[in-house]
Amino acid sequence: MAEVTVSEFAKVLKVPVDRLLTQLDEAGIKVAGAESTISEDAKLELAAELGASVTVNAREQDPVEVINDLGGAHVAISTAVSPKAFEQAYGSLRRGGTLVFVALPADNEVRLPIFETVLNGTAIKGSIVGTRNDLAEVFRLHAAGRTRVVSERAELDRVNEEFAEVLAGKVTGRRVFAI
Repeated sequence: MAEVTVSEFAKVLKVPVDRLLTQLDEAGIKVAGAESTISEDAKLELAAELGASVTVNAREQDPVEVINDLGGAHVAISTAVSPKAFEQAYGSLRRGGTLVFVALPADNEVRLPIFETVLNGTAIKGSIVGTRNDLAEVFRLHAAGRTRVVSERAELDRVNEEFAEVLAGKVTGRRVFAI
């Protein structure tokens, strides 16, 4: 959960977790971790199906501009290895926002402006693995029907082809290999 949990978000808003989940649900916002910025149409459709209220095709629109026009993001979680994706996530933050590094950028470098980071009170956090508490929260959310696993079954003898599809960005969910 990259150190930004539903519970922590509720604390920031100063509301009880149950109330926040109820309000999100009533607003039609699903707690599913769908990304706001996705480039392929199938992934955009999946994000909308999982509850994303806004999707952006980065090939057709500037995601930073679109997100900032909506008021900017409180939290941006970067799971892509492209330095540009990290920079776009940073650029989409509102004052006081948090950028969470989950993936590791290619070549171990990302360019972010120090002056604006300090001036805007931007927080930058890193996360490789969640805690046991994060995992327990994910299980509670899933048991409550607030998340959904998106997966497809694949035959083990197609492992090389399946990995090639994942690396090419053609997979919208997870592949589970049959043994």
